[in-house]
Amino acid sequence: MAIMVELFGEVADDYDEIRPGYPAALAATILAYHGGPPARLVEVGAGTGLATALLRDLAHPDGSPPARPAAAGAVPARVTCVEPDARMAAVLAARFPDVEVVVARFEQWSPPPAGVPLLACALAWHWLDPATRNRRAHDALTPGGTLAVFAHRYDYVDPAQSAAIRAAFESVDPVPHHDQPEDWFHADITGSGLFTDVRSSALRRSVPLTTARYQRLVGTFSPQLRRPPWQRERVLAAVGAAVDGFGGTVTLDLRTTLVLARRPA
Repeated sequence: MAIMVELFGEVADDYDEIRPGYPAALAATILAYHGGPPARLVEVGAGTGLATALLRDLAHPDGSPPARPAAAGAVPARVTCVEPDARMAAVLAARFPDVEVVVARFEQWSPPPAGVPLLACALAWHWLDPATRNRRAHDALTPGGTLAVFAHRYDYVDPAQSAAIRAAFESVDPVPHHDQPEDWFHADITGSGLFTDVRSSALRRSVPLTTARYQRLVGTFSPQLRRPPWQRERVLAAVGAAVDGFGGTVTLDLRTTLVLARRPA
């Protein structure tokens, strides 16, 4: 796991440019659940900041300009991002100079003694240590604080495209890659017994991609990054040929699940 969370930096620029962001409606849902803007917010596994753009606005819903990161001994930044890969963190820091960026794994990061009112994790909960992630999240929050975990599930609008692309992957790499259920982290958080008022909601979008953009997206996924370079090239060629066969465009069925939970007061 430690190797994988530090491998995405290899494709940090593509990751930042090609991975879909998050719908603005998520911010409204989190804000309503929390009961207003949080005084401070921490995002773990922040990557290049695809979710930071949305989360950062939670702390500044009135559009006021965010302050720059605090100097030692001063009032802390309202948004802190914890990211284990220095290359990903560098892209994040360049995008959001007002956000405090901490290069560390969640398991190594020390939350402020008083805790934080809102802890968020976007598309990274599965990279956190399953034995400790819920306890660490609970302990990082203030009593009554909010945990917000969300992630995308990639599928295809057209079943024929789905079948053809799956066949393209398997023609090069027959090893199956099984996805967990869309709301698996709802069960994980609920099952920990550490949180109350656990809620789940989902949003759905259609995202068309050209052959070249779809190939770039595939290049940022962990199964692809696990493959040796020769196999990566063959996978990209196979899926590219499949999308070309549809006329050069594939339409993703992008489903985003949000789970909200509260540390008991």
